[in-house]
Amino acid sequence: MPTLTRFIPFAFVLIWSTGFIGAKFGLPYMEPFFLLVLRYALVLVLFGLGLLLWRGPLLAAHHIPTQLLVGSLIHGAYLGGVFYSISRGVPAGLVAIIVGMQPLLTALLGWLWLNERLTRATATGLLLGFVGLLLVVGGAGALSQDDAPDGAGLVATLVALMGISTGTVLQKRHGAGVPLLAGTTVQYAGALAVTLPLALLFETGRVEPTWPLVLTMAWLVLGISVLAISLLMVMIRSDQVGRVTSYFYLVPPLTMLQAWLFFGETISALSAMGTLLVIGGIYLVIRRTRRDAEPQRAQPARG
Repeated sequence: MPTLTRFIPFAFVLIWSTGFIGAKFGLPYMEPFFLLVLRYALVLVLFGLGLLLWRGPLLAAHHIPTQLLVGSLIHGAYLGGVFYSISRGVPAGLVAIIVGMQPLLTALLGWLWLNERLTRATATGLLLGFVGLLLVVGGAGALSQDDAPDGAGLVATLVALMGISTGTVLQKRHGAGVPLLAGTTVQYAGALAVTLPLALLFETGRVEPTWPLVLTMAWLVLGISVLAISLLMVMIRSDQVGRVTSYFYLVPPLTMLQAWLFFGETISALSAMGTLLVIGGIYLVIRRTRRDAEPQRAQPARG
């Protein structure tokens, strides 16, 4: 079992990276916000049943508003922005690169809001990531007019980046003592509160019931929302959550590889160079975060 457990963090990140591809598979048959509304509704039913069957700890009343807000940011703004941008024609690989800067922006927000230490390695990583992002977007804009990404789609991608980064910082500050399953369930309710009004206001409710849509929804719900969360629970029980961060810098290239295999997506040389800088910056930030956390985990319990 320990041998299998060693591969769980990589499996988690690999599954997580397929979310961008899943969006691209499903969006031809359903509008982005309605697709997310259906996904969140199904997840809420499954997680609600899980709470009833396993009788896990429920959320304290004072945690509910914060978890609703976190969910509206991490699942609502983040995935809403990702799905909308892909629906506007922004390549899934490019979206993954931009929102993959989340560890960098989270480190910056943690320094500004939580007074976390900003080391030289972290500052270097932030600088590399920012320069890399400029190259990625600049390289995409240098494509022909037919291939250049949609401006509204790029703005939505930046909204997604801000959403998941801000939500992560809020969770770091207010998430202590929150039961994972109950907290995640409330978070999805917060996400539904964001995406449902957007779907009702700006979309027609068009649905083309096809097997690709059914399979995509099944994967988004069962594969990512259920399986990935289950792997996260296993990692928490085995104290491996810290190892996941060391793999997160692989999400953009994994997504780009999948986008190339399934959809033939390519990026310019300038964007490829920017991607390498972003990955390098994320690695520096994550490496420093892990090294800072290791002494705390190594301290023996007192009393």
